[in-house]
Amino acid sequence: MKILVINCGSSSIKYQFYSLGESRILAKGIVEKIGMKGSFLKHEKESGQKVLFEGEILDHKIGIEYILGVLSSVKHGCISSLDEINAVGHRVVHGGEEFSESVLITDEVVQTLEKFIELAPLHNPPNLKGIYAIKALIPEIPQVAVFDTAFHHTMPQHAFMYAIPYALYKKYGIRRYGFHGTSHRYVSNRACEILGVDPTTVKVITCHLGNGASACAIKYGESVDTSMGFTPLEGLIMGTRSGDIDMGAVSYIMDKEKIGTKSASVLFNKHSGLLGITGISSDSREIRAAADKGDERCLLAIRMFDYRIKKYIGAYAAGMGGVDVLVFTGGIGENSVSTRAGVCEDLEFLGVEIDSQINEGVRGEERIISKEGSKVKVMVVPTNEELMIAIDTQNIVYGKK
Repeated sequence: MKILVINCGSSSIKYQFYSLGESRILAKGIVEKIGMKGSFLKHEKESGQKVLFEGEILDHKIGIEYILGVLSSVKHGCISSLDEINAVGHRVVHGGEEFSESVLITDEVVQTLEKFIELAPLHNPPNLKGIYAIKALIPEIPQVAVFDTAFHHTMPQHAFMYAIPYALYKKYGIRRYGFHGTSHRYVSNRACEILGVDPTTVKVITCHLGNGASACAIKYGESVDTSMGFTPLEGLIMGTRSGDIDMGAVSYIMDKEKIGTKSASVLFNKHSGLLGITGISSDSREIRAAADKGDERCLLAIRMFDYRIKKYIGAYAAGMGGVDVLVFTGGIGENSVSTRAGVCEDLEFLGVEIDSQINEGVRGEERIISKEGSKVKVMVVPTNEELMIAIDTQNIVYGKK
């Protein structure tokens, strides 16, 4: 089956085109700067050859037209006709309480997703634009929505509720939803597969660390807690997001700076986190380089970042009554030796003992980095959300294989 996976951002479209029966990625790429000057499509063939197409890409529909055009082009494509696309899978950030698993997209599903725009105003609108575009351009091809929030629907009520008036939960759906669910699901299952253990028999903590970051407690194959909440702002320190912060501090800043809710949202989502602490960058590599030169604020940001993750690991181990596997993933989790070492430092009491020599050599590859006798298996597992979306799409459209 040939499955096109689409991930629409506000000004970008990432895509991967799978032939699942052959376990091949036929092509992948990204459209960037949609609606801006200098927009382009960067396309990578199965051979690894890359091509760049520049043009006036005014909206997501035009961007997807570019993608479909290059996939079916004689010179750069991998299919002779768009009829060879069997289904399209979309990453959709927020599925609210209605969607606890991936679903076939119907008019009714689209109407429900439109209601969730106010829950994820930065993410769901572009996700919907991708769905609208495919329906307009190749309407006969089935589409599937795969939700970031779905994996976390197994969280118990005592974990997802906020201690606010219950009426506000019932009226507005204000609760903890969690995100990065597709990534947490993939890496936890893959880690168990590598270890040769049944996911329903172990307690796993996954740390998805990148510009956006979250931790997840997975007990016997089900998410029982996660660090992101009603929005992706809660939890760990991120590239530009503050993570956990006292709401009293938020209202105090708003009062002193004389800003409204929209400006406050921008402040805590776009100008906080690592960028806010360092004043230099949201990129951990640049921060690490500056810290190596003695920049005090960068050193502080690194300590804060590592410490927040460590706290969540300890909390989730307590919440689950132990931990058997600790997994690092995401751009930072997969590639930063020092982050993994910093997070695991002083967690020996939990049974976490990493092998510093093995850890030093691991970047972007599947590897067990704990010592031979470590009670907790510590692993690096590169995430593959696109593959999960493709598999879910195939299973829903054609039945589980």
